[in-house]
Amino acid sequence: MVMARVRNWWSHLKPVVLIWAISILLFYFAFQMALQNSSINSSALSSDPPISNAERRSRLYDKMARDLDEHGALFLKHGETSQSLSLHELFTLRDGVVTPNLKAANPPVRATVLYLSTEYSVPLWNAVKSVFCPYFDKAIWFQNSSMYHFSMFHASHHVSPVPATENEVEAEATAVKTVAAGVCPLKIVLDRVILTSTGVLLGCWQVVSGTDPIIVRAKMRTALPRAPEKQLYNDAMLHTSFARLLDHATIPPGESDKKDDIQLFHELVARLSNQIRGFKAVVSELWYVEEFDLLALALNGRMKARKFQLDCLEA
Repeated sequence: MVMARVRNWWSHLKPVVLIWAISILLFYFAFQMALQNSSINSSALSSDPPISNAERRSRLYDKMARDLDEHGALFLKHGETSQSLSLHELFTLRDGVVTPNLKAANPPVRATVLYLSTEYSVPLWNAVKSVFCPYFDKAIWFQNSSMYHFSMFHASHHVSPVPATENEVEAEATAVKTVAAGVCPLKIVLDRVILTSTGVLLGCWQVVSGTDPIIVRAKMRTALPRAPEKQLYNDAMLHTSFARLLDHATIPPGESDKKDDIQLFHELVARLSNQIRGFKAVVSELWYVEEFDLLALALNGRMKARKFQLDCLEA
C-alpha cells in the first residue's frame, strides 16, 4: 500500500523535477555564455589601439574651441579668467590705458614652465597685434613677447598654496634642474589659435619631436612630491597665452557693424590662425619660477626665474 503511494507520488513529481532540472541547466549555459561574451568584449576593448598624445591634445583643443560658443563671452560680463580671477581683479582700464593690478602672492606661486625664446615669440607677437589692435586698441592686454611660455607644473599655486622654506625652494629648484637634464628639446608646431570664453587668446601647439609634455609633467610629479594634487592644466596641453581681451571690440571705419561679438571674435581668430598656423619653434629651456605677484609671468609682475637647458639628446 505504501509502495503504491510512493509510486503514485513520484509519477506526479517526476515532470516537475524534470522541468526544474532543465531550467537549471538552461540558466547555467546562458550564464556561461554571458561570461564568455563579457570576456570577449573586454578583450576587444583592451586590444583597441591607445590614443596618441597628439590625438589627446587635438581632442582637448577641439573641446576648448567650443568653449566660446557654449558659454558666450564671459569676459564681457566681468566673468572669471582661466585661473578663477575676475578681469577687474587683474586689470584696470582707465582713459584708454590698461594697467595690471598686481597682487602679492602669499606664499609665492612656484611654477615650472617651458620658455619660448624671442626668436619665435616676437614674430607671433607682431602677428597678434596686427590682427587685434585695429579692433581693440587699448582694451586688450598683450603677453610680453619676452615672457612667452608653456605652463607645465606647479609646486604651489594660488588655489592650493604649498608654503616652502628657503631650503625647500632650493631643493625644488635642484629637482627641476635634474628633470631638465633628462628632457629633450621640443620641436613644436602651432596647431591652432583659440579664444576662450574668459577672453584669453591662446596658441595651441603639437609636438613634432622631443619629450612630450605629458612625460615632462609626470617627471615633475615625481620630482616635486609636495606639489598640489590638482594642477591647473590638462597633462597633454601645450599652450601659450597671446593676449587677453578686456572689452567689446571697436569696429574700424568702413567695416560693417552688424556682426555680433561672437561672430567677430571667430573672424579675428580665423584671420590670425590663417597667418600663423603651422609656425614652427624649438623649446630648449625649462624654468623654475617663483611668482611673488599673482600671474607675474602674464602681468609683468615680480618674480625670480631659474633657467635650465634641456640637455637630453635624442638617439
